[in-house]
Amino acid sequence: MREPTAVFVQADLSDGLTTAVSSGATWSAAGAEVSWNDGTVDVTATTISRVALRWTSKLPAEALILGDAWERSYGDLQWRHLQPERLLPWYFLMYDPQTGATTGAGVDVQPSAFCSWTVDADGFTLWLDLRNGGGPAHLRGRTLTAATVRLFKDGGTPWQTLNAAVATMSTRLPARPEPAPVVGANNWYYAYGENFDEKAVLQDATTIVELADGHPVKPFSVVDDGWYPGGIASGGPWDRGTPGVFDDLAGTAAAVKAIGARPGLWFRPLLVREPSRWARSGPHDKPGRALDLSYPEVLDGVRADLERFRSWGFELVKHDFSTYDVFGAFGPAMGSRLTRDGWQFHDTSRTTAEIILAFYREIRAAAQDVVLIGCNTVGHLAAGLVDVQRTGDDTSGRDWERTRKMGVNTLAFRLPQHNRFFAVDADCVPCTPQTPWELNERFLDLVARSGTALFLSIDPAARTERSDQALRNGIHLALSGGAAAGIEPTDWLVNTTPNAWRADDQLLHYDWSRPWGADPTAN
Repeated sequence: MREPTAVFVQADLSDGLTTAVSSGATWSAAGAEVSWNDGTVDVTATTISRVALRWTSKLPAEALILGDAWERSYGDLQWRHLQPERLLPWYFLMYDPQTGATTGAGVDVQPSAFCSWTVDADGFTLWLDLRNGGGPAHLRGRTLTAATVRLFKDGGTPWQTLNAAVATMSTRLPARPEPAPVVGANNWYYAYGENFDEKAVLQDATTIVELADGHPVKPFSVVDDGWYPGGIASGGPWDRGTPGVFDDLAGTAAAVKAIGARPGLWFRPLLVREPSRWARSGPHDKPGRALDLSYPEVLDGVRADLERFRSWGFELVKHDFSTYDVFGAFGPAMGSRLTRDGWQFHDTSRTTAEIILAFYREIRAAAQDVVLIGCNTVGHLAAGLVDVQRTGDDTSGRDWERTRKMGVNTLAFRLPQHNRFFAVDADCVPCTPQTPWELNERFLDLVARSGTALFLSIDPAARTERSDQALRNGIHLALSGGAAAGIEPTDWLVNTTPNAWRADDQLLHYDWSRPWGADPTAN
C-alpha cells in the first residue's frame, strides 16, 4: 500500500485546490492536515470541503476503466477507454488488454466522505468530498477518518478481480448471517400506486404463494407506494393508510401472513406532505417538505415509523427516495458536485456522508429483525446497513426498453456486490399486457439463476399457462438460491447489457432486443 504522490486541499468552496506540503506521511495546507497510515486517510481541519490524493503512475494507453455509481446505476455502467474527467464513484478497475491484467483502487464501505476517482494516462486521483450539503464542513479541529484506501491486485480475470475487490472493501463489516433468498410480489409495475386496495394486495399474496408452490422458503408480498393519503410519493406522516382503502394495516399484514406470504411495506422517510420546521434549506422540487436528517427530531420520527411498521406486523420495509430528498437530485444529476452550492444542514459540524451514515444506522437499529430494502440509497454507505439494495433504476411494466437498459446492466455490473455489501436487487420482473412476455421471461430466468433478490409485478390480466409455468420455475429456482456456482456475464467488457452468460457449467445467450433492435427514443 504505497502512499500518495501528492495531496491537495480545498478548505472553502471559494478557494481553489492548494498543494499540501509533506512531512513524512502527513501533508499540510489551508489550515488542514491529511495523514496516511497504511491506507487510512485522516483529516484534521477547522473548515474543509475537499481533499485530493494523487498517485502518479504511467498507465496503459489502451486500458479499459470501470467504476461504480453513487446510488442506483442508470444503465450507464460500462468498461470505457481512458476519459480523464470521468467520475468513478467509490472504486475503479483498470483492464490492460495487452497483458490481460486487471488492477484498481477503491475505499472501504461506510466511509465518512463521498469518495470518487479519476483516471488518466499519468495516474489516478482519489477525491474526498468532505462538504456539508452545499458548503464546507466545520470540523472545528476534529480529526476525521475520511476513508480507508485499498489497491487491488490482478485476481485472474476482470470478473474475478472485481469480486475480490468488493470482498476486500467489505472486510470490516460484521459477518453477514447466511441470508435467506428474498423473493416476492410487488404490484408497482402494473398498478403504479393507483387504484389498488387491500383486496388487490391479498390477491398478489395469493398469487405469489400459489406460484411458490409449497417451497419451504416463504415469499414476500410488498405493499408499495400508494397505500397512504396524499397521492403517490407525497410523503408522511406514515401513521395511517388511505381511509376506506387501507383502514387497518395491521389487519392487512396479518391477512398476508395467513395466506402464507411475508408482508412488506414501502415508505419515503424524508418527505412530509405539509411544510415542516425540520425541513432542510437546499434545492428540492417540494420546498419546505424535505426533512433535514441532521436534526435529532427527524431521526426520532423515522425511528417511530419503523417501530410502528414492526408493530403492525410487517416483516420487510423498503425505504425510498432518501438520496433525492437529501441532495435534490438523482444519481446522474448529482455528478461530481453532488448538489447545488450554498446550502447546509442544520448541523454543519459533520460531513454529508457522516450524516447519511447516522441516518442509515438509525433505520437499521430501529428495524431490528425486519428485512430492509434500500432504494435510492447510497450503495457504499448503505452496505452492511440494508439487507437488500436496489442497485439500478426502475424497470418497467410499460416499456421493455427500461427493463433491458436498467435491469440487465445493473445485474451484470454490480452482481459482485451481492451478499458482500448487501443482497442485490436488479428490480422487478414485470408480467403485464404492455410488455412482451418472451423478453420478460428471459430476464426472469437470468435473475432467478443469479440468486439475487427477485420481485415480480404480476398483472392478473397478463397471466397465461406459459407465463405461470415460467414464473413457477423462476420463483422456485430463486427461492432455492439460484444457480449453484452463480452466474457471470462473459461479454461485459464490450456490452452494457450482456447477452452472453455463464451459469454453473452452461453457456447461455439471451437476446434482449426487439426485432428493430434497441429503441433510442424509449425512456
